[in-house]
Amino acid sequence: MPSYAMAVQDVRGAPRDEVMHGTRAVDAAGHAMKLVLVNMSASGLMARCEGSPKAGDSLRIQLPIVGDVDAVVRWSLGGRIGCELRQVLPLSDYYGMLSVMIRHA
Repeated sequence: MPSYAMAVQDVRGAPRDEVMHGTRAVDAAGHAMKLVLVNMSASGLMARCEGSPKAGDSLRIQLPIVGDVDAVVRWSLGGRIGCELRQVLPLSDYYGMLSVMIRHA
């Protein structure tokens, strides 16, 4: 009999890179919150957050190299959020950003 873990599939479109990077985000109402980015791809991220954003909320997230990016919260659970970036990051910028995050981890 298959286990629940085997039945759950990862349906994200892109593999994620593990990071541990502290940053900030601002919601649509202008409220700032601290984030710790846990993993990233050029099109999305998962983070631990200080605030309580809900699915559908818009955030402006500060990233090294690329600056502020717009994202939409896709899920929120127990102080963690999953976000989709409104625009996919160019790979050259993404890999530059990753190198900064890893160097400062």
